[in-house]
Amino acid sequence: MRSTAFGHLPRNFDQIGVSLTFMNRRVAVVTDSTASLPPELARRLGITVVQLQLRVGDNATDEARVPATELVTALRAREQVATSPPPSAAFFWTYQNAAAAGVEAVVSIHLSTELSQTCATAREAAGHTRVPVHIIDSRACGMAVGFAAIAAAEAAMAGAGPREVLDVVNHRINGASSLIYVDTLEYLRRGGRIGAAQALIGSALSIKPLLAMKEGRIEPLEKVRGTERAISRLAAVAAQRTLGRPVDVAVEHFASRERAEELIERLRVEIPLGHEFLLAETSAIIGAHAGPGALGVSISPC
Repeated sequence: MRSTAFGHLPRNFDQIGVSLTFMNRRVAVVTDSTASLPPELARRLGITVVQLQLRVGDNATDEARVPATELVTALRAREQVATSPPPSAAFFWTYQNAAAAGVEAVVSIHLSTELSQTCATAREAAGHTRVPVHIIDSRACGMAVGFAAIAAAEAAMAGAGPREVLDVVNHRINGASSLIYVDTLEYLRRGGRIGAAQALIGSALSIKPLLAMKEGRIEPLEKVRGTERAISRLAAVAAQRTLGRPVDVAVEHFASRERAEELIERLRVEIPLGHEFLLAETSAIIGAHAGPGALGVSISPC
């Protein structure tokens, strides 16, 4: 195994496969696992997804290796769950293999720096890479990041250069909107986002909070009493945030597929200028903080 300041190259690192991903492209597109991209879609578009780390009890691994059912069980059993950014080595070898494949540049799009150190570890690795690496702080999370990566990859597949790909990413990010519904305030309380008394009152009154990304942070948007009213309000706010533009729409869920399917069908009606409607299971990292039953809606301008 090769060794550098970033550590040993993992034995199972598919260097040839990563190089093939970038073949015949001027720009390589990289994102992280919180983008919640369906794996088959990422493979088809040649997007490399670097995994954040999830610790459940004493076991730490890539978040993709933790089944949602296992994480839900751990959360409900109050096992210790912690999250951390990818190691710098994961970014370093991804960028190096892109360079070896002959790309002109790498565009690496990640969740908000207000939520994670992922961009910082990516920048550390980028400083040791042989080609220019553009680290993009999306100021977002979930499929708002994913749609930017998809658009970047499609542009790269069409032969776009670094500047054109960056323009596509900036358009998507600057016009994106992310909304989140959580089924219970308990997991926000565990993460220190609200106090115990507030969580207790919210549960007693069946208050369901709606959250939104604002300036890179997850902020309270509204509090609605009852699940059905809250999800109806989530759909209404999402429709308002399209601003009458053609948009791509994603509904993400954590252990709540049936509700997610109902929500996306509602959005198909309420957002007539919707271009793509994508249903996805959210990143386990996001699920760990939002809790079982959480729903997210991401709006991305076409």
